[in-house]
Amino acid sequence: MKTYPVDLNGFTAELPIMKLPSGIGIAFFNLHGDSALTEHCAKALAKYVTDCDVLITAESKGLQLCHCIARELGQRYYAVARKMQKLYMQDGIEITIQSSITTGKEQKLYLSKHDTDLIKGKKVGIIDDVVSTGASLMGLEDLVKKAGGIIHKKAFVLAEGDAADRKDVIYLAKIPLFTD
Repeated sequence: MKTYPVDLNGFTAELPIMKLPSGIGIAFFNLHGDSALTEHCAKALAKYVTDCDVLITAESKGLQLCHCIARELGQRYYAVARKMQKLYMQDGIEITIQSSITTGKEQKLYLSKHDTDLIKGKKVGIIDDVVSTGASLMGLEDLVKKAGGIIHKKAFVLAEGDAADRKDVIYLAKIPLFTD
């Protein structure tokens, strides 16, 4: 399998190049199960979001990253946008997002009342692993606005393709899309 090397502020990762059903190839980035990589990226990103009152991420690959950044910042709580509504979320809010590059279909994001109350009126840092098309980011932005939070920072480990040209996001490294 071909790989793409990426330098994440001194930590080199070899990302496998995988083809999506659309035919586009991506350098697949996965924080799940890699505590050293997650800790390194969290420490590097935490420096950029120190002025955020609270953080938010979407499940699932952003969870451990956001957890580690919150810990670095001394924040006990962070908000989690879930992809399925759980029993404890009946009094929360939801939004619909267009398809992301990896899911390829419309999705919903749910925020519990606890998390909605947590971000209301606060400067919010949006945290995730990769920004590409911006669909997932737009969903998180919509949730923050609907909950009454103030979008303050948007931080990612990687910016993929054209997302690296965005001026409104912070990222550690950029990766290309592969068209063959």
